[in-house]
Amino acid sequence: MKRVYLDYNATTPLRAEARTAMIAAMELCGNPSSVHAEGRAAKALVERARAQVAEAFGADGADIVFTSGATEAAALALEGRGLLGAPIEHDAVRAWTDEVLPVSPSGLVSIADPAQATLQLANSETGIIQTLPKGLAVTDATQAFGKLPVAFNWLDTQMALISAHKLGGPKGIGALVLKRGTELGARIKGGGQEMGRRSGTENVIGIAGFGAAAEAAARDLADGVWEKVENLRIILENALEAGPNSTIFVGKDQDRLPNTLCFATPGWKGETQVMQMDLSGFAISAGSACSSGKVRASAVLTAMGYDETVAASAVRVSLGPETTEEDVLRFAETWLDKAKKHHARAA
Repeated sequence: MKRVYLDYNATTPLRAEARTAMIAAMELCGNPSSVHAEGRAAKALVERARAQVAEAFGADGADIVFTSGATEAAALALEGRGLLGAPIEHDAVRAWTDEVLPVSPSGLVSIADPAQATLQLANSETGIIQTLPKGLAVTDATQAFGKLPVAFNWLDTQMALISAHKLGGPKGIGALVLKRGTELGARIKGGGQEMGRRSGTENVIGIAGFGAAAEAAARDLADGVWEKVENLRIILENALEAGPNSTIFVGKDQDRLPNTLCFATPGWKGETQVMQMDLSGFAISAGSACSSGKVRASAVLTAMGYDETVAASAVRVSLGPETTEEDVLRFAETWLDKAKKHHARAA
């Protein structure tokens, strides 16, 4: 049985370009902070990757601070600032914010004082895209970077969180992007690496993979790859709509990430669907991967006003450049068959 991976919002397959860059980086023995030739070679690789990420994210003139991932970047940007946030944010952001920003039934967030708030660019579960207000303090651009034509320099936000493994890079490396001159104290103190904002010897291998992946992702975006992915999502959505009338397609009338489809069949637990589809050869999720294994209703859908039965019945299918039309049609056929059996048992 050929397995079909439909959980790109959780993590993506490693790009060939990233793998090649990482293998080359493994050959370097120098510490980027050392002044000898070996150290300078490692430093040059780090700075090349920094330039690649900046170019791909439209962040020319901004500071790119490499971290262990978007979660660490969120902590670096948000700790102690008392910013306002919404309950639809990723847990890594919610951990540092006061959740008071209202969420509409459409999944959109209202902000009165952007300078004191954080707002995601796109939601990992529903794919719903936000319109960021000018002067926003922080945005989580993790899901949008590489999938949408977005540039940090267009956003008029002070800081942004990004991650490598959401766009074909390795796990365990991310970055905080911030306007040059922004004052920000270090959470990890020591040797003063990363412009004094994140001490510790740089993850040269991961950084090299991040840079290569970001460059390749920008190329895919320019070549229209994600438009093709969006067409597959539409095909899948249309096929699934032929199923149970009770199925709710979240954010259907909103601008969404091109690859993301979130739907709920009330009474059919999301984790049950994930397990059944897994056994049939399909990898999907019931919400954010960072919340997997926790049997609970989706906080995102609850914040949008869905009741607990609906919120606990949601699943997310997220496609990628390697997804084919055969993949989505096979998924739809399998899911519809299981939905029919579920309704027969529930009758």
